[in-house]
Amino acid sequence: MADFKIKPLGDRVIVKPKEAEATTKGGIILPDTAKEKPIEGTIVAVGPGKYEDGKLVALSVKVGDIVLYGKYGGTEINVDSTEYLIMRESDIYGIVG
Repeated sequence: MADFKIKPLGDRVIVKPKEAEATTKGGIILPDTAKEKPIEGTIVAVGPGKYEDGKLVALSVKVGDIVLYGKYGGTEINVDSTEYLIMRESDIYGIVG
């Protein structure tokens, strides 16, 4: 998604969270208030990296990566009626797959 409307700065990334599960494994439909916050999402934009010792260090994640992050990590933003999270690369626990 190279034409994303927001360009993160430094070591920040923008993540589109995975949709929260609407039913349990047993088939019970969950109301919105009972749904767990997702901890997985897809990177839609990345910043240029951060400076260490005067040199720019690129991020280790890229657009399209599916990542795991803390349940309450990042700051929620709304772009064209879609929810995203903006967070630092250090808030990401790992890349899935």
